[in-house]
Formats: sequence, structure tokens, C-alpha cells
Amino acid sequence: MTTGDRSLIGLLLLAGLALGCKAKVPALTEPFTDGFERGEIGSDWHNTGAEYKTTGGVLSIQGAHNHPLWLRRKLPANVIIELDATSRSPQGDLKIELMGDGQSFDPDQGRYDPTGYMFVFGGWSNSLSIISKLGEHDDAVKVKRQAPRVEPGRTYHWIITKRGGVLDWQIDGHPFLQYFDPEPLSGPGHEFFAFNNWETDVSYDNVKIRPAD
Repeated sequence: MTTGDRSLIGLLLLAGLALGCKAKVPALTEPFTDGFERGEIGSDWHNTGAEYKTTGGVLSIQGAHNHPLWLRRKLPANVIIELDATSRSPQGDLKIELMGDGQSFDPDQGRYDPTGYMFVFGGWSNSLSIISKLGEHDDAVKVKRQAPRVEPGRTYHWIITKRGGVLDWQIDGHPFLQYFDPEPLSGPGHEFFAFNNWETDVSYDNVKIRPAD
């Protein structure tokens, strides 16, 4: 066997392993919960390169610079996300990504190109909250509001529901933002959930994700 043959076999094996890993990502057919009561992130999550930590029973992150933490579950087209979110900074900036590709991140701290919907509470120095699609700026922003602002140290309970093209975001049991997408994201390339972060010191807890009826 020549060196070239061995190299080719090695590449084929690597490709096979990559395909195998991709094929093993389970679909979310039953409710998924995570209370982060452990000392490490764990295999349910794919860290794209930031210092996500599980400390004191919460998921904490600061300065991720748009390196999301992706859940290794393929989401159905209709899904409900519940979680608790806390910012310890007057800058606010709590955000998650829904129906993304499960792997994208910002490689050079430039302008991040999300692959799903972004839900941002108190972004841009706690001045704006948005739902956006395939971006965070300009025409990608579909709905927005300037108040209320995030209160540092306060824990907020989010419920985000996606049914077809209807996205409904509630905070602490009250309607917050809604968006109807005539061309909703779902399926290959648009079926994962992630936590995201730029600079602020934030934490998340009590994640519950389930198919919507």
C-alpha cells in the first residue's frame, strides 16, 4: 500500500466518522430538560468555542463573542422553549437562537450571521429587544421594542412558542414580542436551539424544550 493509498483511506475514515457523528444527533420527540446541576456542560451541548460554565446550578457565560452553545437535538417545526434568564450587567443583552444550523459561530469577532431566529432582550446597551431572522441588524430585525429594559440581577422566565410561522415570546407570563413569518425556518439547516452571548455576564437555568401540540 502506498503513502497516497493510506492517506486516502485516512480521509475516508474521517469522513465516515463525521457522517456518523452527524447521523447520531437525535430528534427531539420527547421533552428535553436541563437544570445544569453538574460540574461540566456535558455531551448534550455543542460549544463552539466560548467559556460556558455550569456553576451553582446555572449555565453561566460572559464574553462569548457570538460563539453559541448549541443543543444536540433536532427540533421539530413546532416547538416550545422555556427557560430562566438572568443578566448581572446593566447592559442586559440576554439572547438565544432558534432554528439555527447547530454549528455556526463568529470566527473573527466580526458581524455574526445567524442561521435562525434571534431573540434578544435588552440588546445594544439595554436599549432594544428584538426578534430577527437570519441576522441581527437592519432588515433582519422583524419586530422590536425599547421597553422594558433588563433589570440586573432579576431572573426572567421566558416561554417561546413556534407553531408554523407564528413565533410568540412571553416573559414572566406576559406577551412580549410576536412575529408571523410567511416563510418559516425549519428542517435541515434550521432545526437547532442555542444560547448566545457577546460581552455581558449572564446565566440561564431550568431549560425545557418540547414539541408543540
